[in-house]
Amino acid sequence: MTHGITTIERHILEHQRKYPDATGDLTGLLQNIALAAKIVSREVNKAGLINILGITGEINVQGEEVMKLDNYAQTTFYNALDHTGHLCVMASEEEADIIPIPERFPAGKYAMSIDPLDGSSNIDVNVSIGTIFSIHRKISRGPRGTAADVLQIGREQVAAGYIIYGSSTMMVYTTGNGVSGFTLDPSVGEFLLSHPNITIPKRGRIYSCNEGNYRYWSDGIKKYIKYLQEEDPETRRPYTARYIGSLVADFHRNLLKGGVFLYPADNKDPKKPHGKLRLLYECAPMGFIVEQAGGYASTGTGSVLDVEPMDLHQRVPLIIGSTEDVKDVERFIREHDLVGEPESK
Repeated sequence: MTHGITTIERHILEHQRKYPDATGDLTGLLQNIALAAKIVSREVNKAGLINILGITGEINVQGEEVMKLDNYAQTTFYNALDHTGHLCVMASEEEADIIPIPERFPAGKYAMSIDPLDGSSNIDVNVSIGTIFSIHRKISRGPRGTAADVLQIGREQVAAGYIIYGSSTMMVYTTGNGVSGFTLDPSVGEFLLSHPNITIPKRGRIYSCNEGNYRYWSDGIKKYIKYLQEEDPETRRPYTARYIGSLVADFHRNLLKGGVFLYPADNKDPKKPHGKLRLLYECAPMGFIVEQAGGYASTGTGSVLDVEPMDLHQRVPLIIGSTEDVKDVERFIREHDLVGEPESK
């Protein structure tokens, strides 16, 4: 019997009905994102067969080689969303500037930031990769969107989510009322509710970080990692190290099982003094999701969701996961890196 099956479209519509004044624009936007995700998933799953793996020879705004599948994902999401009338502007990790909605199409009331294919350096070795998206309400007064519409703090997001392309494809999203996960059934072409009301444990036993950067970290981060590796049955230590190198994959595991992911600031690259991850395309949307699941996302000194974006490609440190674990990291930073500085509230 299939009466208990909930598709993502049904789930989105049922949540819309809880708000009598809703116009359906956000519902339509999320449904179009799900459609684009199905198309990208299809291509990811057969990428090696149709020769779209590998690099294009181009360099993106981040100074990174652009993968062929990056280009495909960017184009797919844009083509699925540019004409719908739901968006006023888009921003992408792959583009230096905002992406306007063409004049021939109506402009909507929402702005979206997207990382079309996070973890794309792992494509050629068949490791899980993903798409991350963030949605804000339009705040500019003109008929079409501006950079101001995407340069908003994470706490003002109206929705955020990610799609993970792995052994199965999942879409996880929130509109500010909890987090739900949907698994794509390729035989029927539908995302089906598989993980209702996701809640991250308050404390986990997994830590995820690139320990190859250890020598570039601050004393507080170094001491925290050593703390996790010490044996102490009362605090359930040592923790287990698990690091994939794809943010979506590492975050997804810890969201379901508990734990902490760290990409702290380091002194490895003077051009990136605040770490590697981008506020708009990675940190803020994941922070919104984890908070809605009962977790916490921090820069090390305060919530990622309160960071004021200064430019489209701003980078910030990210510590994200189970609340008690992230608070422990903040404590180590206060005690070992912020000596003599006023304690953040």
